[in-house]
Amino acid sequence: MDQSNVSTPSRGAGLLLIAAIFALALNLRPAMAAVGPLLDLIEAATGMDSTTASLLTTLPVAMIGVGALSIRPLRRRLGERMGILLGAVLIGLACLARWPISSTGGLILSAVVVGIGVALIQALAPVVIKRAFPTRFGTVMGVYTTGIMGGAAVAAATAAGFAEAFGWAVALALWSIPALVAAVVWIIASRNPVAEETNRLAVVEGTDPEVPFWKQPRAWALVPILGLGTSAYTLVLAWLPPYYVDMGQARATAGFLLSGMTGAEVLAGVLVSLFIARFPDRRGPMLLAVALALIGLAGLVLTPVSLAVPVMLLLGLGIGAVFPLTLILAMDQIDDPVRSGDLLAFVQGGGYIIASLSPLAAGLLRDRLSDLSQAWMLMGLGLLVMAAITLTFRPGGAKLR
Repeated sequence: MDQSNVSTPSRGAGLLLIAAIFALALNLRPAMAAVGPLLDLIEAATGMDSTTASLLTTLPVAMIGVGALSIRPLRRRLGERMGILLGAVLIGLACLARWPISSTGGLILSAVVVGIGVALIQALAPVVIKRAFPTRFGTVMGVYTTGIMGGAAVAAATAAGFAEAFGWAVALALWSIPALVAAVVWIIASRNPVAEETNRLAVVEGTDPEVPFWKQPRAWALVPILGLGTSAYTLVLAWLPPYYVDMGQARATAGFLLSGMTGAEVLAGVLVSLFIARFPDRRGPMLLAVALALIGLAGLVLTPVSLAVPVMLLLGLGIGAVFPLTLILAMDQIDDPVRSGDLLAFVQGGGYIIASLSPLAAGLLRDRLSDLSQAWMLMGLGLLVMAAITLTFRPGGAKLR
């Protein structure tokens, strides 16, 4: 796409667009984050075992991956503005359905629909960000990822209290309200021309890349980086509260620990947004983030209760920085907003399918061993692999086409 014809929004319109993106981001994780602190209640009410219950996280994450892989034809048909709106509406309706339809089948179906909605937003929002804020892309991406972590933190902190006051099904359904509010805010903010590809015909008839991403090894290398980094996030999101409940901690305490960890993730996202422009070589910040996450995972195995607070802090800072850094690293590889969005969809497609396996594997381990320590150790090995692959992305190297 010729970026010379793309103008940045005015200050007021830009702030409104950032606010809408932040509001949308807040809704990308609560449908999953609120499940963990209530998992024992859900299992007791529905008769799910741990493997089946893991599908409430595994399926949305898998659908994010599948949806990302098919986002290009969807964008051609819907455009970014309508695609993001549809995603927010799907999240809202899926959450709302968890109140009247709280059976195993209903919860699993809602998890699939949530995943589709999240996939639409996650694949399209970065394209809008890069087009609207080309000189502040890293900063606005940091705001976006901070919103994602912030929504998870609030959901984890409030789940137990809402469940005690209204029941677990209503506690899950309440997250329909901010999702539908975000849809309204997006309708208003996305009237700005930069929220939509102005030359839709060029996208439809467009210029397919000479070399598809699946033929480029550098694109494939990004897949496990995002996949393994996100695996750590989804694993902790799904199984950290049950891990502490299994050790005799109160449900509310387990939820607050997850909330504290995601609060540290929010802090990490803010730090990334503030300082990432100073690090054109993304490898240094990434390796530091991985090191913090590894120390946190070790703490979960060795001192999960006695040092719970510092463990949550280190784990949150590490995982919270890994997530935006992987997205920024992927978007660094191509300058054109639409083409870089296609790359991110390809990377997220494979990456989220990989990430969906970690909650499922942990559920299987819990059913068979009644312990999640092995899951934390396996995740540590995965992060080491991710760090090794990241080292190959030297700044100034050949970019993708």
